[in-house]
Amino acid sequence: MPLYAELHRHLGGSVVPRILWRYFQRQTDPLTHKFADYDDFEEFYTRSRNTLDEYLELHTLVEHVQTVQTLPYFIYRLIRGAYIFENLAYLELRYTPYLRTSEQLSQSERIDQMAQIVEIVGQASQVQDYPMVTSQILCMHARLPYAVNKAIVDLAAQRKDYVCGVDLAGGDAHYGERLAEFVGLYQYARSLGLNTTGHLYETSDGCYPELLPYLMRIGHGIHIPLKYPELLKEVAQRQQCLEVCPTTYLKTGTLEDIYQLKVVFDSCFEAGVDIAICTDNAGLNNVRLPFEYENLLTQDIIDFEQMQACQDAAFRHAFAWPHQQHPASLLTGLLKNPRDEVVAANGTPRTKD
Repeated sequence: MPLYAELHRHLGGSVVPRILWRYFQRQTDPLTHKFADYDDFEEFYTRSRNTLDEYLELHTLVEHVQTVQTLPYFIYRLIRGAYIFENLAYLELRYTPYLRTSEQLSQSERIDQMAQIVEIVGQASQVQDYPMVTSQILCMHARLPYAVNKAIVDLAAQRKDYVCGVDLAGGDAHYGERLAEFVGLYQYARSLGLNTTGHLYETSDGCYPELLPYLMRIGHGIHIPLKYPELLKEVAQRQQCLEVCPTTYLKTGTLEDIYQLKVVFDSCFEAGVDIAICTDNAGLNNVRLPFEYENLLTQDIIDFEQMQACQDAAFRHAFAWPHQQHPASLLTGLLKNPRDEVVAANGTPRTKD
């Protein structure tokens, strides 16, 4: 049984449609009146969009209900599904904590409440029945003011017990006018000893080489091999890993066909650039991580050897994985020589009959 590491999963987009629909029904949310039944809602929630911005609008559907009171409800179900149906051994959840605070508060009060959000997410992620290593990545946001984004970086540095890194989200096409500001924030994050990733080169409008030197991993990054393959040498030298989320690019209209990713994988493997395969928004995309691997295999985009390399890369580049080895290696040690010996009740080994 393979065990997986998920490096790029958004808290907002991770709620599967059935869980979200049941929540809306129990809360008698007016949204349910817009749909005839669950099937109608699922079709709306998971269908493809024309652009990344249109796709990201769906995050607001979930963000406004992920509050101090409800976050444990959603996270418990997220962890349960990830453990049972996806065989995850490691999960990094990313989100913008400011967008889970109360809109009734002032900006400074919402900044203060972010610490409570991080605590709630951290506590709710520790589910004894479904043991896996979890950590948080806090997302700065392209549409939030500088003061909020800096506070997010400061909070990440203060709560390294729960937080393993920072990200920049909100649509990579919107960075341009504030590029110097975001460069400064990443410089600040690195000065605090924080791990960094960022949504970059996801779309053809989000290609900013100025940000690349400050990232340890690259969120998506598919337009580096697709449009700027000359950058792959630098990416390899920095030992940066691409977080590739195959289904997302079809859902956002970024790619027309999944087979276009073959250029991405072939170019990266040739250049020595690691790729971690991820889901991005498992709920919105209606996909689980093992399927992303299987689909790439059946579409002849990668082979089994490359699949294993991506699985290994995910654990190697995980910001908070506490072991030097892939979990399969740990299991091998536990299960060593199971055919040759069994342990007697008194603890002495005896030959199996």
